[in-house]
Amino acid sequence: MVIQAIRTALFYALFIGQTFFIAIILGTIALISGRTRASWAIAVYWGTSTLRILRWVTGVKTKVSGQENIPEGGCIIAAKHQSDWDVFALFPHAGRPAYIIKKELMNIPFFGWAARSLDCIEVDRKKGAKAIPAMMSQAHAAIARGCRIVIFPEGTRRAPLATPDYRQGIVRLYMELNVPVVPVALNSGLFWGRNSLVIWPGTAEAQFLPAIEAGLSADVFVERLKNAIESGSNDLALKAEAKGLSRPIDPDLRSKFDALKQSQTTAP
Repeated sequence: MVIQAIRTALFYALFIGQTFFIAIILGTIALISGRTRASWAIAVYWGTSTLRILRWVTGVKTKVSGQENIPEGGCIIAAKHQSDWDVFALFPHAGRPAYIIKKELMNIPFFGWAARSLDCIEVDRKKGAKAIPAMMSQAHAAIARGCRIVIFPEGTRRAPLATPDYRQGIVRLYMELNVPVVPVALNSGLFWGRNSLVIWPGTAEAQFLPAIEAGLSADVFVERLKNAIESGSNDLALKAEAKGLSRPIDPDLRSKFDALKQSQTTAP
């Protein structure tokens, strides 16, 4: 564990250092020229290089599948959120993504300027439902520019197998934008947890699932979305656990794995 902690510290040093440097470059370009092809190319490099550094230094491999389920044209990509890995892993496969991120990040000098130039949509979570109209306006503009909206429906990172907590933002987006929604299941929190001081080796997986068509009622849509994301994420977690996890499994997580296995055994 000590060796892996050292490897984790080295990764964070490289990751934070590179992110700081690239944010300055992108932020400066954004102030001068706004959205440019150069900005996009630098952002792609940032994402792919971060995953490479993560693999080389900590041993976390990346596997993404199901890209054929992403429809042509405008859509919403709604992903489980367990780790910072999720942002980088989905980025290369989303076409021209417009991530929905919290306003606090947009207020950071250089980083926020860069985020706006990369089509990011801000949401002020402190305002609750009052923040929805501003988010919708930005989302409509992003779809018009040819973006795909990327949202984490639970709003924040969740621990693996934690009880889901979906917010209303995804429902409002679906009802107003009238575009398909692609659910994304993943298991990244088993390796790079939200509050973990150690990043553990293994293969983090994300899977784009079949799109949910536009035009459903809100209740039907959110039920289908939850079922797709949660069942898919549970399956990926069980797959990783069956292969053997290098991380320690605390009693709470072990009980959740046991309960999940039991529920799948007794399911009709």
